[in-house]
Amino acid sequence: MEVWLNAPVSKGHEGVDALYTVQSGPDIYSDDGLLYRNGAIIGGHVHIDSAEAQAKARSLAGSVEWILLTFEDWSMIPIENVIAATDSTPTKVAAQIVKPVDAQGAGFALDIGVDALLCTEDCLESALIVKSIRLEESTSEDSSPEDREQQIDLSLMTITDIQEGHSGDRVCVDLLSMLEEGEGMLVGSTAKAFVLIHGETIASKYVPTRPFRVNAGSVDAYTNMADGTTKYLSELKSSDEVLITRNDGTSRKATIGRMKIETRPLILLRFKDENANEGHVFIQQAETVRLVLQNGEACSVTDLSVGDCIFGHSFTSTRHVGQSISAPSEER
Repeated sequence: MEVWLNAPVSKGHEGVDALYTVQSGPDIYSDDGLLYRNGAIIGGHVHIDSAEAQAKARSLAGSVEWILLTFEDWSMIPIENVIAATDSTPTKVAAQIVKPVDAQGAGFALDIGVDALLCTEDCLESALIVKSIRLEESTSEDSSPEDREQQIDLSLMTITDIQEGHSGDRVCVDLLSMLEEGEGMLVGSTAKAFVLIHGETIASKYVPTRPFRVNAGSVDAYTNMADGTTKYLSELKSSDEVLITRNDGTSRKATIGRMKIETRPLILLRFKDENANEGHVFIQQAETVRLVLQNGEACSVTDLSVGDCIFGHSFTSTRHVGQSISAPSEER
């Protein structure tokens, strides 16, 4: 994505791809509905002030290299409609922004975004931030799937005890993306032993699904972050990136939209891994909270029995402020 700066020629800024004027200039300029770069016509300029102007901009899709949109009253809808019209064509879209907040809207419209942002110096910082994010995403998309996903070595945890856990504060993690069946979060009350808590993607006759939610456990429990650290569930906040893990160990990052903490009755599960390393976790006593059995199926916490095998993950190191360290420690 490019950034075009509407400013005097004498002002240069790092990250700016071109200077823009409304008359003949050294980089990009527009005149009488045409868009020029270095004196050569590269497309059309449409000032959006009516539905007819939007229709004119859409009609240029596929026939020009660039369409520049400026606005009487800035609006996202014409940008989205022109992007939709130019999708799968070689035509690129540039859009004027008038406030810093407009940069994100135009830069990610329809999850595609414009190809250039036209801004004044007041909006330049926001435009350059969006450009940087777009560049990072493009680099990520060009990388192999192995670079975008992590693989967690899941192990089987055998349930050794199930107890009433009294009441406590439990945490629902609501994400900005949808979960699929088989996906959830690794959660544990100790830093060395986690179990896979399934997302609320499975229908129940009593409540609707919440396919963006993991009812993850009590506030004292740990979970894995996308950067390899851990956090207590009580520390999570909106915009944090957590690690979402599938029952085959494939993991991806997801962004938290909100946290929901409420006092609920809890169940205490104690478990041990194949090497007899022990762990435990407090989970809400509710049929919609599920763990993943050895056969890959999700099972309600209220239906689990001692001796059942569930998927989880063991760590060999302890943690200090979320970071893995080699120092010994004991957790019970």
